[in-house]
Amino acid sequence: MIATPRKPAARAARCWLMKSEPDVYSIDDLQRDGHTPWTGVRNYQARNFMRDDMAVGDHVLFYHSNAEPPGVAGLARVSRAAYPDFTAWDPRSPYYDKKSTPDHPVWMMVEVSFVEKFPRLISLDELRGQPELAAMLVLKRGMRLSVQPVEPQHVKIIRTLAFGSVQK
Repeated sequence: MIATPRKPAARAARCWLMKSEPDVYSIDDLQRDGHTPWTGVRNYQARNFMRDDMAVGDHVLFYHSNAEPPGVAGLARVSRAAYPDFTAWDPRSPYYDKKSTPDHPVWMMVEVSFVEKFPRLISLDELRGQPELAAMLVLKRGMRLSVQPVEPQHVKIIRTLAFGSVQK
């Protein structure tokens, strides 16, 4: 009997929350552009999430931070797996890091693609008002990570808040 190699089991898409300041890059910008590299992440834990855990097809809650009010503005999807963040190599970039080189990149980025803009922003205060979302990292005091994991059921609840009915 000849053994046939097993096809690796497909992993379920994971969910993430990614923060962007809307005056720098908003959900409207992503809708216009269709996709964008997620440059400028300069936190090792957030970098590790992108490098080690994100995969093409993962869902992304697009979060407007440093806004009034802050909140979830829409949904995106990871469309390219992690690769070196070239903005770290450009001395003119606000994300320049002299320790990162093309031969030894320190920082990574993924590409995200637009999925949908919510009909309304789901504010941080509204998220806090939902007991079933209490475990979300974005609601934890002192949590400043710009890239963080989210449970799939939290994405469903937020979409329900945005659209006013149960979403697939």
